[in-house]
Amino acid sequence: MGFDRVKEKLEILADAAKYDVSCASGQSKRANKDKGLGDSKGYGICHAFTEDGRCVSLLKILLTNHCIFDCAYCVSRRSNDIKRAAFTVEEVVELTISFYRRNYIEGLFLSSGIFHSPDYTMERLVRIARKLRTEENFNGYIHLKAIPGASEELMKEAGLYADRLSVNVEMPTEQSLKLLAPEKNHQDVIRPMAYLKNQIVGHQEEKKMSRNAPVFAPAGQSTQMVIGATPESDQQILGMADQFYRQMNLKRVYYSGYVPISEDNRLPVIGTPVPIIRENRLYQADWLLRFYGFNVEELVGGQDPNLALDVDPKLGWALRNLDQFPVDINTADLELIKRVPGIGVKSAQKIVAARRFNRLQPEHLQQMGIVYNRAKFFLAFSRPFTPQKEYTPEQLKQKILMLQNSKYQNTFSTQLSLF
Repeated sequence: MGFDRVKEKLEILADAAKYDVSCASGQSKRANKDKGLGDSKGYGICHAFTEDGRCVSLLKILLTNHCIFDCAYCVSRRSNDIKRAAFTVEEVVELTISFYRRNYIEGLFLSSGIFHSPDYTMERLVRIARKLRTEENFNGYIHLKAIPGASEELMKEAGLYADRLSVNVEMPTEQSLKLLAPEKNHQDVIRPMAYLKNQIVGHQEEKKMSRNAPVFAPAGQSTQMVIGATPESDQQILGMADQFYRQMNLKRVYYSGYVPISEDNRLPVIGTPVPIIRENRLYQADWLLRFYGFNVEELVGGQDPNLALDVDPKLGWALRNLDQFPVDINTADLELIKRVPGIGVKSAQKIVAARRFNRLQPEHLQQMGIVYNRAKFFLAFSRPFTPQKEYTPEQLKQKILMLQNSKYQNTFSTQLSLF
């Protein structure tokens, strides 16, 4: 393949792929200066985290940015005046193998605009994965975008070659999808999600009975929602995510803050991107839903359907429910200890294990690495110790924020002193 032309395609299609965050990626661009060693270009190499916590480098690209749809929020929409490009199947395979042999990447994240039809597009994505697995003997990680509207036969074949599949729901509600992408509907997303869920479960059962049974999307499926392009509340967004986790067994829901990319009276004013802190709060709340036993109504709802931006969702819940505290660290069950601000899942498990041998005191918790300056206001140690009763919720919040800011300032001062 002509190097210059492929390089140009790579720049275009890697840049277009950056708006899909459903592999939790981050790119780097750093030029070579003064004849230094190497450089880093934003040509599609990103980082993702596997289920076991490993950070892996992926080639993240679109097969093409041509698209038959005209979704207002999408940079690749058909009415957008941008430079278009498309890889051939062979070019994607060769790029992946070439980058892999040079140890640049450990896998491939492949999405695409929809050209001609969903089946036409999905068939090419599947051909790439099949060629990598069967002809190139590629055993690296492959994440494929599952195209809504594609046939079940293609979805099934994709799952036999890919580690993870993702069908993007895009908008949190049907109403917003109809406003910004009138040619689409949520059912076209829900159907393949349900199909993939059934296939994943079915293959897992087959694997239990025969170790020679084929694996199917062993890393599960994920989805992405664009937030801030339409007026949905955090309660609506998290409610949709919770439904996906419970009904579709999704591994991850990703939240992508809307980035202003066009002038359209259906979209927010140009120059007002979604604050990154809102994305962060949604991810924190999502974590609480999946690993801490919270439900959506505990985190958002009532008078304020949106997450607070000044405190994390776990602390926000604790401040609204001070009657649940203090928690006696030596007698409380694991689920209650996990709800204490400053204590994570692993730390809570360490606490429950350690108290079998000793009655725990503050110094023991500090040795476990919990955020004690936050947790101490919500804990008791089998003795009268209820400092949070001295404060109103607002006073306690300000106290914790002050301690938090003081810690950051001290850390920054220490770093400066090193120079």
